[in-house]
Amino acid sequence: MLFTAIVLFALAAVLGILILKNWLTSSNTPRTVIYVHGLFAAIAVLLLLIQVIRHPNTALRTSFVFFAAAAAGGLYMFFRDRKGKFSPTWLAVAHGLIAVTGFVFLLLNVL
Repeated sequence: MLFTAIVLFALAAVLGILILKNWLTSSNTPRTVIYVHGLFAAIAVLLLLIQVIRHPNTALRTSFVFFAAAAAGGLYMFFRDRKGKFSPTWLAVAHGLIAVTGFVFLLLNVL
């Protein structure tokens, strides 16, 4: 289950990089890419939560906290976009950096 979460987070990260690149260059990102990014990340966060409940250790909990914070920022940006409002660029960058931090803690737990 943890391996599946890692793979889904990695795929979500690749899509997130594409979304951020398009955002910074003012290119349009297909809605499918945005939805799949969120879906992969949400499923991975859920799998990580199950793992944290089953095997609570510091690295997993820390990773989950970072991913939960990144998810909150991602949801905020998603719903602002649905209303036709732009989110600040710093938030998109912070969202990605927080998720990467969570990913590093997750990998450190596995290694």
